[in-house]
Amino acid sequence: METIQPAYGVGPLLLIAAAAVGLLLLLIMKFRLHAFISLVLVSLLVGLATRIPFDKLVDTLLDGFGSTLGTVGLLVGLGAMIGRLLEVTGGAQVLANTLINRFGPGRAPLALGVASLIFGFPIFFDAAFVVFLPIILSVARRFGGSVLLYALPAAGGFAAMHAFVPPHPGPVAAAELVGADMGLVMLVGLAVTIPTWYLGAYLFAQITGKRLNVPVPELTEGGTEQDGSGAPLPRFSTVVGVLLLPLVLIFLHTGLDTLAAAGVVDGDQTWVQVLQMVGETPVALLATAIVSIIALGRGRSKADVEQIVNGALAPVCAIILITGAGGMFGGVLRASGIGGALSDSLNTIGLPLIVAAFVISTALRVAQGSATVAITTTAGLLAPTVAATEGLSPLYRALLVLAIACGATVLSHVNDSGFWLVGRFLGMDLKTTLKTWTVLETLLGGIGFVFVLLLSTVA
Repeated sequence: METIQPAYGVGPLLLIAAAAVGLLLLLIMKFRLHAFISLVLVSLLVGLATRIPFDKLVDTLLDGFGSTLGTVGLLVGLGAMIGRLLEVTGGAQVLANTLINRFGPGRAPLALGVASLIFGFPIFFDAAFVVFLPIILSVARRFGGSVLLYALPAAGGFAAMHAFVPPHPGPVAAAELVGADMGLVMLVGLAVTIPTWYLGAYLFAQITGKRLNVPVPELTEGGTEQDGSGAPLPRFSTVVGVLLLPLVLIFLHTGLDTLAAAGVVDGDQTWVQVLQMVGETPVALLATAIVSIIALGRGRSKADVEQIVNGALAPVCAIILITGAGGMFGGVLRASGIGGALSDSLNTIGLPLIVAAFVISTALRVAQGSATVAITTTAGLLAPTVAATEGLSPLYRALLVLAIACGATVLSHVNDSGFWLVGRFLGMDLKTTLKTWTVLETLLGGIGFVFVLLLSTVA
């Protein structure tokens, strides 16, 4: 993207940035304008306000949109296809039932949580929770006690995976905008997610489930969306294999990059380059999607499998467009000089980049509710600062993505659709949902950020 000489000094540029964020929140919250349209409109207005030349403004907008969409659209689309296949073919049911049997009745909440962490890799939070809900309620009725004992570990697992680990749209978009390695983001994201989930979701559920006796509600909506084709359920090994395949391939790429940088292997050798290509995130997910179609589509006609895969794309279109528009916003901020002004301000006040990422993302999350908007807007604001800062290691960039994600996770409340989804399906009133789901999400974001800060000391 071409750099344009800033038309104003640091002060006016920062005021324009603040006004842009304020206008964005106003359009989304007050006027209920769709986030995609709001981001595009605000990006255009920022370009005009900062006097980007008219003949370069549209190209600047499209460059930011296209560069982000090229990565996000591919990864989110392929991930959604894999998740949809697992959902419709009964993979979630197989995964949960097998783990519950192996963990034993006394550890059913732990088994559900582990299942959610595994199943949550390719599938979005809301879809995963709705698909898993009948399983959660069935287990709760079988073993007794508050439904929170069983629902919160599972919901927390889905939420943590959705926020911290690619190919979910938030971390994918943030990684693209700040130039982080996708494989490293996935590796570090998993390392942060597992202990964060255990402390912030599983242990919290054990404490809260014993203090608040929320009865098991009758399921009136949702449910596993199996297609009634009569095809057999997939094997447990098949489900786990499909979920682990992209992780193995992506980690192979990251590992070979590390070995090549250390001189252990020759990065110019053909076999190394081939394996690195296969481990690139888009290729790894493409391979997994093909394997999923073959392995999970057994017993179904080709037309049925095609219909399942087609059904995965419509629900994610809005998310893909929103993240692309977030990239457009970031592109305008870079081209206008606002990003450089923000970088200078952070250096002046001495606020570490990772802390600034968490604080900005938290403020946007609390104000407008959408984690995706909070992540993409924050990453867009900080991308020029990251580009202008020398000496940032690949690990630090990956941790920066997670810091943004942590901020976008905390304090889920009434302006967040996930807040109402969990509260409604579990039959909780507003006060109980605030005492349970809001606290759980805040623990996930807060504990995750503590781990990010600790890791940043060695990055």
